[in-house]
Amino acid sequence: MPGMDPQQFKEAQRKSWDSVAAGWQEWWKTIENGAQVVSDRLVELAKINPDSRVLDIATGIGEPAITAATKIRNGNGCGHVLATDMSSQMLSIAKQRASSLGLQDLIEFREGDAETISLPASMFDAVLCRWGLMFLPDLRAGLSNIYRSLVEGGRLAAAVWASPEEVPFISVVMNIVSKETNKPLPATGIPGPFSLADEHILKGALLESGFKDVGTEDMNVTFTFDTPPDYTRFHQSIAAPIYAMIANETQERKEEIWNAVTAEITRRYANDSTESVSLNNQAICISGVKV
Repeated sequence: MPGMDPQQFKEAQRKSWDSVAAGWQEWWKTIENGAQVVSDRLVELAKINPDSRVLDIATGIGEPAITAATKIRNGNGCGHVLATDMSSQMLSIAKQRASSLGLQDLIEFREGDAETISLPASMFDAVLCRWGLMFLPDLRAGLSNIYRSLVEGGRLAAAVWASPEEVPFISVVMNIVSKETNKPLPATGIPGPFSLADEHILKGALLESGFKDVGTEDMNVTFTFDTPPDYTRFHQSIAAPIYAMIANETQERKEEIWNAVTAEITRRYANDSTESVSLNNQAICISGVKV
């Protein structure tokens, strides 16, 4: 990242995710109603079984760690999950969710970022990461750390977002805020929601890190909201990158920007009869094996 201090960038990320953790707690059911299919597919791609030792990178509020731990418990296995994230506040919510589901003995939570967290070598049968790799300042450092932690034959399964036009769930609000604030969207090479939308870059990073049998597949992810204002309130609560873009705006101006978001989502996606909003988005799932 030319001209950018990676450590400062990561510290800003950590503070930003901490600041919206309460919003993620409020809206987690909306998120998981749409995103559960991705967690399920990642667990399948990683070939997790009840005895698997699993690492979840950038777990956020606990996924796909909780899905993996549920598979271990339901199979009466002796597997275990280590879930990591740079945000202590997000991890706190993940712990609460795991405990509420009776999974506290199967999941260990640890604070740290993928690039620098100390991981035992050749320990894990599977590594999962749902929408986390896109935010790494040094993707190859993170992948190398992940690779070292896997046993021979261990598998990585991760999900990233496709290009902005294929992910209206995120791009609608980002485009409106960019237009209203005259601030450009993150440039190529800057970590963000769409930084790994190019499958060639994504595949190349895994291959360079030593992974073999690297494959990708597209997956539809649908998010629904009762009304257009619910879509806006959702992003007001959870969208850390948006907070950074409007941080210096006056309160009045922020309200105008959010009203513009509601108007755009109404115009393009609201159901005329029910007012509900349904957004189809494309995720990219990628997997690879350590040999």
